Amino acid sequence: MSPSAPSPNTSRDRVARFAFWILAVFAPAHIYVGLRLVPDLPGGPIVMALGGGYCVLSTVLIPFGTLARLYAPRRLVDPLVWAGTLAMGWFSSLFVLTLARDLALLIPVTRAWTEQSALGVIGLSLLVTAVGFINARKVARVVRISVPLMDIPPALEGFTIAQLSDIHVGSTIKRGSVRRMVERTNGLVPDMVAITGDVVDGSVPHLLKEVAPLGDLHSRHGTFIVSGNHEYYSGADPWMKAFAGLGMHVLRNAHKTLDHDGATLVIAGVEDFSAGHHDPKWASDPVKALEGAPENAPRILLAHQPRSAEAASTAGADLQLSGHTHGGQIWPWNYFVRMQQPLTAGLHRWGRMWVYVSRGTGYWGPPKRIGAPSEITLITLRKAYTKVR
Repeated sequence: MSPSAPSPNTSRDRVARFAFWILAVFAPAHIYVGLRLVPDLPGGPIVMALGGGYCVLSTVLIPFGTLARLYAPRRLVDPLVWAGTLAMGWFSSLFVLTLARDLALLIPVTRAWTEQSALGVIGLSLLVTAVGFINARKVARVVRISVPLMDIPPALEGFTIAQLSDIHVGSTIKRGSVRRMVERTNGLVPDMVAITGDVVDGSVPHLLKEVAPLGDLHSRHGTFIVSGNHEYYSGADPWMKAFAGLGMHVLRNAHKTLDHDGATLVIAGVEDFSAGHHDPKWASDPVKALEGAPENAPRILLAHQPRSAEAASTAGADLQLSGHTHGGQIWPWNYFVRMQQPLTAGLHRWGRMWVYVSRGTGYWGPPKRIGAPSEITLITLRKAYTKVR
């Protein structure tokens, strides 16, 4: 068993810890919704019983359905994951709207309005969930970004990078979805493709066929890939070997030098920011990744998490491409991303370095996106004429 592949005991321990943590969060939230919303619904004892039953079922489905791939028989994994993630998606809106309703109820209202508002929360939460489901399941839109870099040679002006990130192939994102992402990316005719981690949620034996269309990505200089935290949950060493087997350039604290019409461009990549907690030998190291790279060539660093930016800037990168955050994925949870990551989405300055954070090409957990659409990013390098100190 490779050092990065989780042992059965490690997987079970992680399931137990994560399930306990989710229960600790979601159980009180379901109790709150059950007490504040269900009694105000019209329909009497039958509706009360149905509402209470939903709260109990959802409380169980969210943690154990979401994590089914780590403990359930293979034939039950996909249905359980679908059930758990759909429950999570609906409940996220139900909880937020119940909070909003309680704020509105601070103003004295009639009993009729109380019942109508309770029904309104149910209806609106279902509508938002349906819209979010459609947003998540459709092929990611193309986002075009220009990044100005100082002193790039004329041959590199207009160089294009198609970035994919956070695809999360697993129980709800399969081969067909990956194929459509690949077709849209190939249609951009990029000079290179960058995949910034979290490609999979599951092991190589279970998901290699689902991921295989990524081997059909076409570009002049090929596809470059780095690990994300979910690769480490799923077995980073086997997956990085599998990606290499699909024809990708795997960057594990390393770089490659491209010759583009006589101009030199450095493409570097680091392991996920948290990789060292799983396997110390693969601790994220931007200095090592750029060691020996040509001094006067533009340096682009692929790093799954935005919080690699401080070390990447110090190491001398000119542009960092990241993902991980999903842009928050579901409003208003995007506001909580900044509790862990310095940047949520889009193009930002970090000292002398640029950082672009993708909102992700797939989704994780609930098949739902509200206020944070998925993206395939086409990054074009341009010459900067004003130096940033």
